[in-house]
Amino acid sequence: MNRPEAPEIPDVQSHADVRELAIDRVGIRGLRYPMRFADGNGELLSTIASCNVYVALPAERKGTHMSRLVSVIDEMTDPLSIATLPALLQTLLSRLESDAGSIEFAFPWFLRKMAPVSGVQSMMDYEVRLAAEAADGKRTLDVSVIVPVMSLCPSSKAIADYGAHNQRSHLTLGVRPRANATFSLHELITLAEEEASCDLYGLLKRADEKYVTERAYERPRFVEDLVRGIAARVIEDPRFEAFSIAAENFESIHNHSAYAEIVRTPGDKR
Repeated sequence: MNRPEAPEIPDVQSHADVRELAIDRVGIRGLRYPMRFADGNGELLSTIASCNVYVALPAERKGTHMSRLVSVIDEMTDPLSIATLPALLQTLLSRLESDAGSIEFAFPWFLRKMAPVSGVQSMMDYEVRLAAEAADGKRTLDVSVIVPVMSLCPSSKAIADYGAHNQRSHLTLGVRPRANATFSLHELITLAEEEASCDLYGLLKRADEKYVTERAYERPRFVEDLVRGIAARVIEDPRFEAFSIAAENFESIHNHSAYAEIVRTPGDKR
């Protein structure tokens, strides 16, 4: 059967807008899409990402072509990676004929970990956010990951005759790499876990539980210690020009969290 010819349909989005007000960001957000992600070691992971895609709209144009924003995501043939995200941003700008825009992905990423004593393996999940932006003639790339860890209170250890209270903590490490810098999510996760009282595992045997309990007791950390420990290492890494580090302790003896944050922008000498 022959398909009927498509009728002439007016392109309303390309019409002029008499108000002549430029729009900084217009697009789609919350688009859920299956995709493959490749970390620095090339290992592929299938996941589902929440995508935000925006472009700047000139004052003289009435609207943007929303369908093209979805097409940019749908037509991805190669796996997404930190290294390929800038090229995807360029595809977006070219397709929408815009000199400013951004593309963001948020998704769970899984890492297979081995228990410290028994060696049993299990999966740990981490929340990842990737964002590339072109604005004011400059392009930026931001990568962040939420790393769940264990922290043990130094004050509690110092004053208690028996043990010390500990809690699960979320460390959020975000970095802005310099041009052509290479790194992986695995590196960022390892860095954060090494500064915690102890890292977490999906599966532990009794010998492993003894190990993580004692390791945390030997490495007490305030939220201040957590962010300072990570920041000191990121500052010394020439691959990154800016970063943000946050620690939130979900307190076991309070009905509130303890929180600390360090942010450094490009050129910040603090």
